[in-house]
Order: sequence, then structure tokens, then C-alpha cells
Amino acid sequence: MKLHEYQSKRIFAEYGVPIPDGDIATTPAEARAIAERIGKPVVIKSQVLVGGRGKAGGIKLAQTPAEAEEVAGGILGMDIKGLTVQKVLVDEAADIRAEIYLGAVLDRGARKVAIMASSEGGVEIEEVAAQTPEKIVTVHVHPLLGMQGYQARQLAFGIGLSKEYIPAFTRIAQSLYRAFFESDASLAEINPLIVNGDNQLEAVDGKILLDDSALPRQTELASMRDPDEDSATETEAREAGLSYIDLDGEIGCMVNGAGLAMATMDIIKLYGGNPANFLDIGGGAGADKVLAALRIILRDTRVKAVLINIFGGITRCDEVANGIVEAINSLNVKVPIVVRMVGVNEEEGRQILADSKLPSANRLSEAVQMAVAAAKGESK
Repeated sequence: MKLHEYQSKRIFAEYGVPIPDGDIATTPAEARAIAERIGKPVVIKSQVLVGGRGKAGGIKLAQTPAEAEEVAGGILGMDIKGLTVQKVLVDEAADIRAEIYLGAVLDRGARKVAIMASSEGGVEIEEVAAQTPEKIVTVHVHPLLGMQGYQARQLAFGIGLSKEYIPAFTRIAQSLYRAFFESDASLAEINPLIVNGDNQLEAVDGKILLDDSALPRQTELASMRDPDEDSATETEAREAGLSYIDLDGEIGCMVNGAGLAMATMDIIKLYGGNPANFLDIGGGAGADKVLAALRIILRDTRVKAVLINIFGGITRCDEVANGIVEAINSLNVKVPIVVRMVGVNEEEGRQILADSKLPSANRLSEAVQMAVAAAKGESK
């Protein structure tokens, strides 16, 4: 789950990271009022969950409150990469003397949080990694000890930060780590962390990605979700307890288990097809979840065939088969459905499918080839 810049920066501020004075506005008049309160030049920043806002014209300076109102009026309602700007952040404009990148991410290989810093702030860290990787300094934080002061100083010295800024940088780096850890984030970054005209460090931009699996225990953060982040279909799937991602293929997929779903998508590609979605119904899914999943898949007009791949463990094959049959009886199904199921109660499940004249396969490769052929209007 992505947080907006203003949400991310407010979380950072709660942990002691200095951020510019500013607030959120949903109308030009609100932007003017915020600029009047700040009493200095401001920057108007569109709040949409995509990159490239500046290049799209979604970030502009305003010298006066009247100009802030005019600029906000031009940005609000803009379309940036398919998303409509509904709110803007009005921040005090920064006097930037130097830009630093500082970020935290989970390094699964090291099984620790990696804290990265670079003197090349203000640009995408991927660009720095590709062009000048030697300018990125990384330390790994022990999960029981937390980020230590010497690690922050190691980052500071590594990026050539002047000694006068090291105490403040150390506090900010440790605060960033605590915000990352306690928010159950998968990414937290400040880009850029600037040296301003008062020779102070300040986070003028921020980004946090939250681990969806942790949202049940992060109810306050979960409530910050922007409904525009997901499609209506993805929102419906989440409310039904399904893991769903839209893709651009023609074969709808319903699988139980994320790993099995990824493998299924790979095999579809291997045999010349393209998956239309990633959909994991999870363990222990009953007929109601199967019905919800098929309803979501069949709503996609690009879908020419549906492949259902079930490995019965906690999930019983007969329960899934009942859900499939119920879905077909209640939905207007116009595309072929191919089922492969093995595991608990697979014989009962296959009999239920056979009674309803639904094709099934014992092997995944066979099922995938049947689905690919059906999507192409061929018989297999």
C-alpha cells in the first residue's frame, strides 16, 4: 500500500524528522489560505500515487498567496498518468543548497533492513544505482539492536557529508529506521533530504510503502489508503479477502497460493498465452470465495478463457468445485473454463465438475495448453 507524500512526511515528522511547514488543500481557496499562513513563497505539489509529477506539470512554485491560488487551480483536476489530482500539498519553498538520498528497504537476502544513502539526491535512486553505483552507501540493521549511531555516521562519512551536519543526519537516519520498522513498511525514503539556506537538514519529499500483510495490525495507517490507488476490481477483491492484480492478458487465472499463482502465470507464458490477472484465493477458500473470484475474473472483457489451478490442502477440491458450479449457474459465463485440481477431495471435486460438463485436467501443463487453445478459439 502506497502513502501520499504528505502522509509519509507527517509520519516522518512524528519520529522527529524535520519537514517543511505546509498543509494539504483540496480547493484553490484552501491553497491560498495555507500560503497566507506560511507567509513565504510556497511550492504546490500534486498528490497522486505516481512518479513524474514534476515533469507532468504537477509541481510548481508560487511567490504569493494569490499565485498559490492560481497555481493550485491549474493543478487540481489535472490528469497525471491516468490519475486525477484531487488534492495538493502546499509547502514552504525550500532554499536548497545540497540534496541527499536516504532510504530504508527490506533486504530479503540479508534478512535485515538496508539503510541506503547517496550524495546524489533529488533523482531516482535506480538511476544512481545504474550510472554511479559507487555513490550509494549501504548499512544493514540488526533487527534486535536497531540502527546504531555508528552506522548512521558510516553513511554520513561514506557520502562525504560535512562534519557539521553529522549529528542531525544521525538523528534523522535513526528516526527514518524507527518509522520504517514501526509502520511495518517495505520502503521508506527521503528524496531529497536537503541542506537548506539555514544550514539545516530537512526532508522536502517522502515516500512510504506499507506491507499489505501487516495492515490488519496497522489499522490507523490502513485507513489512509487512497481509493484511487487501486482499480474498482482490485478494491472489490481486497474486500473479498482475495489477492488480485490486473494484468493485460487474455487468460483469467484463479489459483490458491501466491507461489503457485506465479508458477501458473509462467507456464501460461511458456505455452504462448498471457495471463489477464494474478488472483490468489488463499488457503481454506470456500465456495463463496470462489464465486467472488470468478465474478471478478469474468467481469474483465479481455478474458477469453479461465484457468483454475487448485492444490488442495487446507483448500478442499470439492469446495472449490461447488463454487465453480455455483458461479457458472449464477453468472453469465461466455468463456471456456479449464480446471486442474489435485489434493484433498480431488476425486469428489472432479466428479462435481464432470457432472456439470466442465473440462478438467490432471496435469498443469495439460490444463494450460487447453486454456491457451481455448483463448485462441482452438480445440485442444
